[in-house]
Amino acid sequence: MKLTIAKTEFQFSVFSISLYVVLIILLVSLGFWQLGRSEQKQVFINKQLLSADKEALKLTDTIDLNKSRYRTTKLTGYFESSKQFLIDNQIVNGVVGYFVITPFKILELDRSVLVNRGWVRLNKDRRVLPEIAIEDTKRTIIGRINHFPAVGFHLEGAEIPTENWPSVVQVVDVKVLAEKLGYSLFPFQIELDKTMSDGYSRNWKNKTIMPPEKHIAYAVQWFGLAITLTVLFFGFSRRRK
Repeated sequence: MKLTIAKTEFQFSVFSISLYVVLIILLVSLGFWQLGRSEQKQVFINKQLLSADKEALKLTDTIDLNKSRYRTTKLTGYFESSKQFLIDNQIVNGVVGYFVITPFKILELDRSVLVNRGWVRLNKDRRVLPEIAIEDTKRTIIGRINHFPAVGFHLEGAEIPTENWPSVVQVVDVKVLAEKLGYSLFPFQIELDKTMSDGYSRNWKNKTIMPPEKHIAYAVQWFGLAITLTVLFFGFSRRRK
């Protein structure tokens, strides 16, 4: 196939055209996908900031997690110190440890919620669990509503906690933990505020691994590769007279 543009002749083969079309579609699609991810991350961050600025939310039995995520809440009740969970394989700054999850019985609701009291380091001997005792006296706590820690791969049986207390579990399944405790739980966790006592390492970040700006940078790279591919495609196809 021959094409003449401004007195310059280009010659293409069916294979080269097919390869170019496939690659250009791929590169441009990746660029727009990164732009979409950037927009999603920005919406995500804005939602977190808006939620943090609102007044403390009072928990009710009909609370909607999607609308209430990242909202601050204030609760009065008791920690159940004798029945706590350790969420295994939680990495902070490259160090493996646990998140300490303690049931909190809310007085005004006669219902419980799992409170994430922070991160503790894993002992050299995995059989030795960290000391996480806490008094079960009446208290008022402040924390942030959020999903439970997520995992990349959910292996079969990872949601089953160990028999003894504190109970170690890989993946949080509220129904399974509620059955072990013997009472119902809210389907989310409360991340204990840094100002509260009886907590451990708590660096509750805005949960986005990659900021929007980095997605835009990747999009520019993909579009740049698409432009480079186009220049090379026509450059190698050009025929001198």
